[in-house]
Parts: sequence; structure tokens; C-alpha cells
Amino acid sequence: MNFLERKTKKGDKIVFYYDFGRGKGQRPSTGIFVYTKPKDQTEKNHNKQALSLIELKKSQLIIESQAVGTGFIPPHKFKANFLDYYEEYVKAHKRKGNRHLQCSLTQFKKFMGKDYVAPIEVNENLCKSFRRYLLDKYTGETPSDYYTRFKWVLAAATADGYYRQNPTEKVSAKSNPSSKLKDFLEVEEYLELLNTPFHNREIQEAFIFCCYTGLRWVDVSQLCWQQIKGAVLTTRIIQAKTGLPVTLTLHPIARMILEKRKRILEATFAEGTDINAQLVFSLPSADGANKLLLQWVSATAINKHITWSCARLSFSILLQDRLVDDVTIAYLLGHATTVQVQKTYKRHRPKDQQGTIAQLPTPELLPYFLNI
Repeated sequence: MNFLERKTKKGDKIVFYYDFGRGKGQRPSTGIFVYTKPKDQTEKNHNKQALSLIELKKSQLIIESQAVGTGFIPPHKFKANFLDYYEEYVKAHKRKGNRHLQCSLTQFKKFMGKDYVAPIEVNENLCKSFRRYLLDKYTGETPSDYYTRFKWVLAAATADGYYRQNPTEKVSAKSNPSSKLKDFLEVEEYLELLNTPFHNREIQEAFIFCCYTGLRWVDVSQLCWQQIKGAVLTTRIIQAKTGLPVTLTLHPIARMILEKRKRILEATFAEGTDINAQLVFSLPSADGANKLLLQWVSATAINKHITWSCARLSFSILLQDRLVDDVTIAYLLGHATTVQVQKTYKRHRPKDQQGTIAQLPTPELLPYFLNI
């Protein structure tokens, strides 16, 4: 293991760097420095201790290298508090636009209700209890999503030598289907919303925009102008297979909303102001947005419980009604597979039950056959 030394611009200090290679980010700073010309005993003592610390770090890195594959955890790498290990894992693996890993940590902390959790406490029974906690608290795929990330952490901890056997190995993730099917909008209800004025233009235009793009509330609430290039929107969702963000070609209605908002924004800001970093919509909290949405829907003849997530569901169902394939819809929703489209974002009941039943054959002689 090599360490690099570099003088600062002033030349009064020498800073030490790790040398893991020549690639980007492979030469991070150790945070340790020495004075080139110590002026007093304090600075001389500092240099002596700093050089000792560098030697210690060298030995630690050698031990880490030798311990690979042995199951031995060097003492300086061992996290006595499992929450520290969990947080370190989240920090190293978090991905923009994906909140499940961070949320799994947040929920595990709430479940444990304390700041210190020894690794030995995390056993199979505790994992089962945490899964039950998530299932009691959330519906849909959320319990499965959070617990799956928890399993990732335990798998990593097992590989790092904290456990001989993964405590979650026999405790699989489970979803919690809601007993009530979520409502969605039909074509005529889309049109009715479009034709029903509402006092809050931010809510009205943002929700309609979601209906025509399939964006979640969290996506549209953080949407910036720099994500929009002409008729294409670049989402914050990163495709796992390609490592690239999902791009959406905007429907004319969505484009009209953006064009109108941009004209207003450009008229508001001073000439020459860069608006790319500005939010497209100024929205309240998720709860606040849903309350205002409920007011708007109640002004129509739509007799359904419509929440913001219904826009995404409606987007998927109406595309399926037009025979758009599941792979395309999954991509537009930012999913790597079609599982969620086939399981969640689909029509669970026919639009017109009477019309559907009427498709069955009705032979002319049927009344005679039944002796009516």
C-alpha cells in the first residue's frame, strides 16, 4: 500500500493521500498533514504524531488486505454498533432517485427504538419481527421494498464476517396487498378534470402533468427545468441495467403545461436569469397536495377517492387499454422489469362490466333451447 505526499500551494504543509490507483477518486486524502518547517515544539509534536498515524494506517491497510477471504474482521474495521454499519452501507450505496435504502434504515431505527444495536442482537427472530413491523405499518410493495434493502445490508455484513450465517436467509421479503383497490381515472374522467377549473393552478397543472407522464409526487415536486430539453424529460430515476436515467417523450398536453409555465416564469425573472435550476412546480407537502387534489376532484362528478398516486396508476392502465406492451410501460414508469406493471399498475376490474359480458355469444335459438 502506497501513500502519496503533496505540498500545499503555500508550501507550509505536506498532505498525505492514499494511492489506490490512477483512476478518478482512487487517491483520496487521508486528512493527515505535517508541517514542512515546524516553528515550535507544538508543531514538532504534531509532525511526530502525524507520522505515527500514517504508519498505523499503513499497517491497518496491510491487515485488511491479508484478511480478505478469511472471515476475520480487523478490529479497526469492526463496527460495534450495527446501526453504524447500516449507515455506512447506506452512504456507500445510496442512489439518486431511490429512497428505499435510506427509508429501510429509518424504519429499522424506529423499530429498534434505541441508538445502539450490537450485531449479535440481529438474529432470525429479530428479522421476523422487523418484517412484521413493516407489514403492519405499510401496504402494497413498500414492506417488501424496505425489507429487501435490509436483507442487502445483512448479506453485506455476513460477507464482511459479522455473521457465519445470514440472519435473513430464511426470512423472505413480503408485500402487503391492500384490501381496497386503488382508484384510477378513465379517459372521460381525464377530460372532466381538464375542463374543471380549480383555484390552485400549481396543484391542477402538476397533477395533470403526472397523469400524462406517470411521474410520482416526489418526482414532480423536485422536477427542475434543466431536466427538460424540448419535448423530452429526463427523470431522476436511474435504470439499473444501463445506469442511465429514464427519458420520456412528452405528450402534447404535458408540453402545453410546461410552455405556459415557462412563459410565466420568464416574465417573472429578470432578463438573463438562468431558470434551469428552478423548480417547475411549487408544491406543498404530499399530504397538503392530496388535500387540495381532493377539493378539486370533489368539484367534479367523479365519485372516486383520487390521490396523487392515482395519476401514475391511470397513466399505466390507459396505455394498456391502448395495447401498449408491458415492457414499454415498465420503462416509462422507471421499472427494470415488468413485474410491477403486471402486479400493481394494471386494471383489476373491467371498465364496463355489462359491455364485457355482452361480448359472449347469444344464439338466436337460445330462448327455445331454454324453453322460455
